[in-house]
Amino acid sequence: MPPSREDILSALDRIAVPGGGTLVSRDLVRALAVDGGIVRFVIEAESPQAAQQLAGARAEAEAAVGAMPGVASAQVLLTAHGPAPKAPEPPSLKIGRHPTAQAGPARIAGIDRIIAVGSGKGGVGKSTVSANLAVALARRGRRVGLLDADIYGPSQPRIMGINRRPSSPDGKTILPLHAHGVTLMSIGFMLPDDEAVIWRGPMLMGALQQLLTQVVWGDLDALIVDMPPGTGDVQLTLCQKTEVTGAIVVSTPQDLSLLDARKALAAFERLKTPVLGLVENMSTYVCPNCGHEEAVFGDGGVQAEAARLGLPFLGALPLNIDIRVSGDSGTPVAATDSPLARPFLDLADRLIADGKG
Repeated sequence: MPPSREDILSALDRIAVPGGGTLVSRDLVRALAVDGGIVRFVIEAESPQAAQQLAGARAEAEAAVGAMPGVASAQVLLTAHGPAPKAPEPPSLKIGRHPTAQAGPARIAGIDRIIAVGSGKGGVGKSTVSANLAVALARRGRRVGLLDADIYGPSQPRIMGINRRPSSPDGKTILPLHAHGVTLMSIGFMLPDDEAVIWRGPMLMGALQQLLTQVVWGDLDALIVDMPPGTGDVQLTLCQKTEVTGAIVVSTPQDLSLLDARKALAAFERLKTPVLGLVENMSTYVCPNCGHEEAVFGDGGVQAEAARLGLPFLGALPLNIDIRVSGDSGTPVAATDSPLARPFLDLADRLIADGKG
């Protein structure tokens, strides 16, 4: 049995680095993934010079992890993201200002389609679906952006395996980050993990407006917007201020989730945002030991709801521990060769075929 992520980090926390501290205490470990007996991670230095000094630590880390029980091989990459820019960083932009006046929905230059991924309640895997859909579209050759619009609970930095601050060359525009072929932006990049955002509605709306219009997205075929749960200020701001191509609503099959999903559908209808379809997440669970398949949260509820409303059913995604592990380790399962990537690639293919992806 391969070691857990915590066991690996514990081993890496014993490897000293030049200048004091360890690989873990200095926050140098990135994109840790465990795939069967194969362990992969990145040691990211602050500069090329620092990377040269970490060559010994990289070799020691590879040997230490490779010697752990259950590890067939350890693959360690040493990289450097270069010196920090001297231009003002995004906090100088005062993210969270009040929104600026706007006549009506506006198009964002360079972005062909904007797809909102929403849900009526939290905990249904909306962020996981958003990240994996974005990666799947990128694997299909699309130019894709991913905006984490869950201001209070941003999770895309962890799912996508990147937590650096974005830079600002002029104090007005924000340069996004990139991972797994996707252009990324999240307010989580600008805050410590344990710092809470305590804003009233106007600041929330202004922050979303800034993330949409001040980020240099470039030319994109699609921008996936990971929405917060519910039907509040972020949903109103996005759909009223931006030309949204359509929305995807994620729900689990159980009746309780469907009750809230119907509210999300009603909100998008009221905001005149087309619903591209419904996705059933955590559809079934297959026991890895005996192969028994169980519909833990009910059977086919979302598909039946889509048929009742005359909306497209975009697919069913399994409940599987490897999807959770991939998200926690910073490598979405859609970025891997796992069979679990297939449902997300099928979802991307469906959107592309319909001219929405």
